[in-house]
Parts: sequence; C-alpha cells; structure tokens
Amino acid sequence: MEIEKVYIPEKIEDKWYKFWLEKKYFEADNSSQKESYVIVMPPPNITGILTMGHVLNNTFQDIIIRMKRMEGYEVLWLPGIDHAGIATQNVVEKELAKEGKTRFDIGREEFLKRVWEWKEKYGDIILKQLKKLGVSCDFSRTKFTMDKELSDAVLEAFVRLYEKGMIYKGLYIINWCPRCTTALSDDEVEHREVFGKLYYIKYPLKDGGYITVATTRPETMFGDTAVAINPKDNEKRKFLGKIAILPFLKREIPIIEDERVEIGFGTGFVKVTPAHDPVDFEIGRRHNLEMIVVMDKFAKMNENAGKFKGLDRFEAREKIVNELKEMGLLEKVQDYTHSVGECYRCNTIIEPYLSEQWFVRMRPLAEKAIEAARKKEVIFFPSVYEKNYYNWLENVRDWCISRQIWWGHRIPVYICEECNNMIIKKEKPKECPKCKSKKLKQDEDVLDTWFSSWLWPFSTMGWPKETDDFKKFYPTTTLVTGWDILFFWVARMIMAGLEFTNKVPFKNVVLTGMVRDEKRRKLSKSLGNSPDPLDLIKKYGADGVRFSMCLITPEGQDVLFSEKKMEIGRNFANKLWNASRLLFLNYDGKFKFDKDKFYLEDKWILYLLDEFLKNLKILLDNFNFVDAAWRCYRFFWNEYCDWYLEFIKDRLKDEKEYALGVAFYVLEKFLRALHPFMPFITEEIWQKLPIKKEKESIMISEWPKEEGFSFKEEYEDFEFIKKLIMEVRKIRGDYNIPVSQKTKLFLRWVSSLERKDIFLTRIEEIRRLTFSEEIEFTENPLKKCAFGVVQGVEIYIPLEGIIDIEKEKRKILEEIEEIKGHILKIEKRLSNEDFINKAKKEVIMENEKKLMEFKEKMERLKLYLEHL
Repeated sequence: MEIEKVYIPEKIEDKWYKFWLEKKYFEADNSSQKESYVIVMPPPNITGILTMGHVLNNTFQDIIIRMKRMEGYEVLWLPGIDHAGIATQNVVEKELAKEGKTRFDIGREEFLKRVWEWKEKYGDIILKQLKKLGVSCDFSRTKFTMDKELSDAVLEAFVRLYEKGMIYKGLYIINWCPRCTTALSDDEVEHREVFGKLYYIKYPLKDGGYITVATTRPETMFGDTAVAINPKDNEKRKFLGKIAILPFLKREIPIIEDERVEIGFGTGFVKVTPAHDPVDFEIGRRHNLEMIVVMDKFAKMNENAGKFKGLDRFEAREKIVNELKEMGLLEKVQDYTHSVGECYRCNTIIEPYLSEQWFVRMRPLAEKAIEAARKKEVIFFPSVYEKNYYNWLENVRDWCISRQIWWGHRIPVYICEECNNMIIKKEKPKECPKCKSKKLKQDEDVLDTWFSSWLWPFSTMGWPKETDDFKKFYPTTTLVTGWDILFFWVARMIMAGLEFTNKVPFKNVVLTGMVRDEKRRKLSKSLGNSPDPLDLIKKYGADGVRFSMCLITPEGQDVLFSEKKMEIGRNFANKLWNASRLLFLNYDGKFKFDKDKFYLEDKWILYLLDEFLKNLKILLDNFNFVDAAWRCYRFFWNEYCDWYLEFIKDRLKDEKEYALGVAFYVLEKFLRALHPFMPFITEEIWQKLPIKKEKESIMISEWPKEEGFSFKEEYEDFEFIKKLIMEVRKIRGDYNIPVSQKTKLFLRWVSSLERKDIFLTRIEEIRRLTFSEEIEFTENPLKKCAFGVVQGVEIYIPLEGIIDIEKEKRKILEEIEEIKGHILKIEKRLSNEDFINKAKKEVIMENEKKLMEFKEKMERLKLYLEHL
C-alpha cells in the first residue's frame, strides 16, 4: 500500500513493460476459440525514427488494442517495418558518398549487401523507440516487407496480375526524379505553387513572319515536334498547316489543332513536346508526332539539345533565354505563378519524362473498391473522408509500379538474350521455354515500395498460403493511419484485398490528422519545430505524452502541437497519483463497500460512474478518442476529485471504512477504463489497490461495465447541492472575496422545499466548501448583500465590512454602461443586411453568441446592483 510522495514515471515504465513482455501478454494465439480483433501497424520506414505523428497514430492503435484485449477478444496487433526503397537507397548512397563512391562504383550485389548491413544496424530502431511509448503489439510476429515470405507474396501478386492482363509494359510520360533517378507514381508527387516566369518565344514561319509561343520551360523546346492551337480559336486557324522553324535546331515543325490546347493561355500558340509533358504526350499520340527526349536521367541536356548538351536543365534554361534575347527571338518575360511537382522523398522538382515502365490497370480494381465502400463493407472514421476516397477511385489512373533503383523487390521478368522472349515467373527459369537458351537476363527495375505495402494486411498473415494466422486473423478488423496516405496505401490495400482474397482487408478505417506546429507548419528538423518524442517521454512520462496527444487532437483534423500542451497529460497523471495517495494514506487495513451505508455523495458518484462507463464505451467503439479522453479527464478531475473526494474528507476522519469502500471501488473501475490511455500509471496504482483481483495485471483484467445503479433521484439532489456551492463560489469570485475571508451565508428557501432536509444532512460539508463561517436561513430578502439564486433558493452574502459597497455600486454601473456599448454595437452589426449577406455563417453565429452573453451578464449585474 505504500506509494511514493512524488510520481516519477521512469521508475515504473521500464518495470511494467518488462513485466508485460515476460508474461507474453502482447502475443496472440491463433488456436484460440475467442473472437479475434486485429490491427496491422502501418509499417514505419526502416530509415525512420520516432516522430510525434507516430506517437499519435500508435497511441490510438494501442488504446483500441488494450480495450479489446480487456473485453475478451483474441487480440493481434501486428508490427512491422517497410523497406522504403527510395528513402533507404538514398541513405546508403549518402554513406557511400562519404567514401567518395557511388553505387555504380561498387556494383549492384555489393550495394545491396551494404543496404542489408545498414538495415540490420538501424532498421528496427523505431520499433525499439515505440516500446518506450508502451505499445502492446505482438513483437514475436514482427514483419519486414523484404522478408522472404513477404517477398514471395509480392512476386505472386505480380505474376497473377500479369497473367490476368492487369499488368503491362508501355512507353508513357511518367514522373521522373532526377535526384533519385527513378520513376514515381502520380501519388508520390507533391505539388506546390511557385513564382516562376512565362517566356514568350518567337518561332519563325517557313513562309515568312513568326508566331509567338508562351512556355514556362524553354529548355524543353528541343523536343518540340509541333505547335498547336485550339480548334475553336478562329483567329489562329489561318495558321493551321503552316510550318514553324524551331530556333537553334532549324527543325521544321507543323502547326496543328487540338482540343487539349487551353484557350486563353499565353498567346494561344502552344509548343508540343510529347516526350516531356503529359498533355503534349496525348496530343503527340493523336497526331502521330515524333517523341524526342532531350534530357538524360539526371535532367542534364542530351545530344538532342545541340550545343546545350551536358548542361543541367535549369542552367540550360538561363543560357537559352539569354541567347534567344540576343537573337531577337525573345518577345517578353512575365512573372507567372504555377504548380510544380516535387519528389515526395527528396523534394527535387520532377521531370515529366518519356520512359518504358510497368503499369497496373487500376480501373477494374477501383470499381470493386468503390462497391465495397458503398455496401459499407469498409467504413471510414470520420465519414467525411469517404468522399475523398470515391473521388480518387473514380478518377484513378494506371499505376506506374517500376522503379529504377536497386533496393526493393526485383521485377520477376526475364528476357532471353537469344530470342528476346519475355518470361514472367516468381523464380528465375532454368532456360527459355521458346528457344531453350540459358542466357536469361532479369529486368533491372524493382517494384514500387507501395506494391509490397498494398499486400500488408494479408502478406503478413502468410498469404498466399492458408496459414493458421491467415485463417484466424484475416481479414483484419481496423486500420488506423494518417489521412495523407488514403490514396497511397489505404485505397490500394482495399483493392488488393478484394483482388487477391475476395475480402476487404479491414472493416474500419480510422484516419488521423497530421501533427503540425501552432503556425500550421509541418514538423521538421530544418524548421526546428520537431521535438524528439523520447525527450518528451523522459520529461513528461509516456502516459503524460499519450494522454496529452489524445486531448489536443481534433477528430480527423490536423493536430496543432506545442510542448506546453504536454503538461496537460503530466498534470493529470500527477492528479491521479495524488488522489490515489490520499486514499492510501487514509487506509488502515479496513474498508467496506456496503450498499446500506451509502451517503448521498456515494450514490451520486456511482450513478456518474455508470454514465461515464456507458458513454466511454460508445465513444471508443466509434473511435472518438478525443472526446473519450476528455470524458476520462472530466470524470476523474472534476467529479471524483473536486467533488466526491472533497465531500468525503470529513467522513475519512470518522467512519472512513465506508467512504473508502466507495472511493476505492470507483477508483479501481476508473483505472481499468483509463488503462488503454495511460497503461503504466494505471498498472502501478491498480497493483497497490487493497481490492481482490481476479488477474495478475490490469492489462488482462476485465473491461469495466456499468452496474446499473439506479440513483437518478439522488444524483439530481446532489447536483442541486453542487450547483448551490458553485454559485456561492462564483459570487465570492465576482466580489473578489478571498478564500481566507470567512463569511456568513444566508439562504432563503423560496421553492425546492423537499430538498431542504437533504441540504441539512450535509450542511457541515457545504459550509466548509463555501468558505462560510456559518449558514443561516432567512424568511425575507436581505439588502447590502451579494446575491444569487439556484433552483428557487436565494443566496445572500452580507458585504458590509468586507467590501466598500458604494465603490462596488459605481464599479457595477460603469461595467453596465460598457456592456451597453458592446450590445448596441453588435445589434447594429446584426441588423445590417450587407453584413448578414456577406459574412460567413460562423461569424454571424459568433456575434449572436456574444450578444447573448453580454445580455446575460447585464442582467446579472443589474441583480447585483439591486441587492447592494
């Protein structure tokens, strides 16, 4: 029963986490007859370290898992890490650069050996860090996307899709990152508005004169194979069929018409560069135009750029513009704001690039995923994200899945060097089935990292084999992840689940917001606004950080983080510790939970406990972690500590065993309800409670249920007393009467007479909690008093000798005049039709709310004045 005076998180966290691991409480049993509840952890990158985003996401997952474990489910929370193809390769290449080498210097085999060495050293650091947060996932089942079983699943999926005609190879414009030297899917490109230039360039005409084209990228002009106009642009149609001469190269290019040309952009003449622009690529295919690539994979100009060969694309742009100016072919340059795509990994500006790549046909897969959501086989929390999901799937484009890097799942395509036959097999064939040659060369590319991730819910369970885990734990139950990968990952997992298993991979999709600073900026080391969660855990405790993140996270919206907000959770942990310690200090070996000995406050708190548990369950079942956390906070701090414990302080001196009986009963149930949010401190206190326990850990104890205490009438009676005390405290606060100043309290019972007897039974506690020296009843209204009223009971606090009454009158009159001014100002605003028509609905509502508050305050002040 001993409990230290001060709560020190580090003294208990490692102890209990070690205990849980030793007892194997986190491990799932695939032979269990219990109903399963499964979450697969969104696998963090092996390059990653713990961030506040991981803290938020994994706290939410742990809350669900711990609750469901206590509810009696066979729980599996499966952790893992992602090989993160591009990101990991970049990290290892940077290490190589320190030696003055590139991956090409050491070759593919040696480079991959280096990556695996790096993975073994640093790859699971984030999982070790997550343990400090208290996550209760089954580490015995930890998966890595490059594990042999998962690699087999990836190859199986590729071969199956290819054999169904769902995977094909084609020459298309793709997003190319010159830094990472690989293709990217559309979803891997982040767009941002930039301040650029619009260059107006004169293209001479073969039969004399010139036309002017406008472009943001003069460096691509060497790939121009036409100039296009819109068919509806009657002014330009006279140029149709004419021949323009491409500056520098003197290449003749035709003037054509196409509906994709945007009327109103630039001059109406648009240069067509089919190999370096997705719209131009479509125009080029329709008009059978030549497609000329003018850059290499590093975005340096190639031989097709003539004398500009070897220059970086932006360096070439500057020189081209200068020479065009000297040649008299630069008409003008305008400032221009436009959208630019960047690589999501390294922020390099991507280059639309003509390349032969592997693609997945997405439309057939998307149709099934749309239907599953419409039939509510998949449910989104919050539901607002469902619209985004449909919008993306209804407009989905084929997915470019090949990447020109070395780290990843190599594409299972083999080319016969003798007859050029292409063979698609999971394992390298011994010979070409067509010509029997043994000279087979595997495709150099690897698969997009997301191609392995979209199989995650079932590849981790052993698919394509019918393993015991697959049979017991698939489909999974709930996915918790950030809204930013709804398309990258969530939608694709649903498509893959339906395609390969004929089942949705999870029932519930819970989408959390991004963690940003209070200026709404992303957390990043470069901005200096990204704290190390491990430092925060050391400073505020894991429970404090977890609970704080729950309390400050709006449902489905971005989180505005500041370290100051971490104090909320730490302070709550201290409150829980100190309140528990108060009970332990008063415990002398005896306590009784006797229903015949319940006082009014006992029935009140037991009724509230039932309401709390009932509503908490509803909130958590709907993944409303924020409201659930606040409900825990308010029940314990406001109801249990501020009111119940305060009320029983006198009883703890005289008949403590019955007061402790109820206090311990409520505390024990609350600890179990709070455990998923704050696992460490709840275990520590629960273990010390002098209550018989069926289990050896709170973690595997039963989830608390309401007992059906039918004390509604007693609840309302106590609420009356509570409101009366609060009103007295408010009056004292309004008149700045200090707590140390004891006052008389007079009550005039106008109605609610049936509650007078109840009041009298608790009069000593009420006197103490209202800081009154004595309480008297009066038949008549009193003057020169502070005044209030609660449910037909008038409250009078004599002020003579305590405050200067004349001075207080003048102060109230001044305040009334000031409020009148505010009321007139808002009423004038709300009667202005122009304001009502133009203002946002929220602004109007805020003004109406302020008006109501000012009027209520005015009435209260008038009442005060009258009684002075």
